[in-house]
Amino acid sequence: MLLATACGLCVANMYYAQPILGVIARDLSASRASAAVVVTVSQIGYAAGLVFLVSAGDIVERRKLVSWILPVAVAAAIGAALAPTITVLKVTIAVLALCSVVAQILVPLAADLSGEAVRGRVVGLVMTGLLLGILLSRTISGAVTEVAGWRAVYWMTAAVMMALVIVLRSVLPASEPTQNLSYPRLLASVAAIFAAEPQLRRRAAYGALTFAAFSIFWTTAAFELSGPPFHYSSGVIGLFGLAGLAGVVGASTAGRLADRRFTVPASGAFLAAVALAFGLLSIGRHQLVSIIAGAVVLELGVQGTHISNQSIIYGLRVGARSRINTAYMSCYFAGGAAGSAAADIAWSAAGWTGVCLIGSLTGLAGLALWVQEQLGPAR
Repeated sequence: MLLATACGLCVANMYYAQPILGVIARDLSASRASAAVVVTVSQIGYAAGLVFLVSAGDIVERRKLVSWILPVAVAAAIGAALAPTITVLKVTIAVLALCSVVAQILVPLAADLSGEAVRGRVVGLVMTGLLLGILLSRTISGAVTEVAGWRAVYWMTAAVMMALVIVLRSVLPASEPTQNLSYPRLLASVAAIFAAEPQLRRRAAYGALTFAAFSIFWTTAAFELSGPPFHYSSGVIGLFGLAGLAGVVGASTAGRLADRRFTVPASGAFLAAVALAFGLLSIGRHQLVSIIAGAVVLELGVQGTHISNQSIIYGLRVGARSRINTAYMSCYFAGGAAGSAAADIAWSAAGWTGVCLIGSLTGLAGLALWVQEQLGPAR
């Protein structure tokens, strides 16, 4: 439960900005397209943290590694709260996102502490905490912005990260490094493991495509919901984050199915849900219930796929879980960054219709890859 809570608090830093982008754009006199880049740079920062920080969990005691990273997150959050321009905000958010990879240092630790028979459920529990962080982050940031302005969100973040520094340093269980490698050799071994494990490559592709679809929706949802015909406030938009409850259900279900060896068919169902979601979202401009239904189905598909992926990859090499997580999550957030960038372009070119089209194609690509896997061996 400690690890689940810590993961949720850390990963929430990635999502606070999503429902309040319109408010940020107005306050900093930035265009909506420029404000949307905040989401993209946060994912780039997170991907960089995955490459350069998470893999170190195999050679550095994880409690010590977390204690080094979180104080930098505190400083970055304070910088975001004080940001005078959109450019400064982008830089500080990127650093904050980089430090938020503490969540991905703790997930492999949970896998190490669990037995093989219950690993799916344990990872599912920790990921449920992480997903609740994502879920509550949007709702809380919208509400806080409504009451005290968007800068208060990042003052709150700084306080929460400082509390985590104290708690985790005191009570996090010690863990011995699993490898005796130099840092350059460690980074090189990530690529070697990725090249040697076809299941890792395929699951990374599923993850990248589904998180790209997730980012396509959330990068532009605030703009769609704050404009005509809805004109919703940041507080109301934040409530759409409650769709993440479906992600919590998906994580729990996927973990149980993984322990029962039903991961492959479950993955197909979750990937199909991602593709279906954008069909529902495409008619949302005229029917709000369709946007809500689409968001729920999207969360279910994305998070269910993610837990299914992790249940498989953490069983590949016991002594290399941090590096496996680095390889997988780097692809995952690279997909998210690409999805955000594609959403910016689609929104500028064709509005909500363009967003739904590119999201649908991304979801269908993941489903097609799964069908190809069923028709022949992984390459």
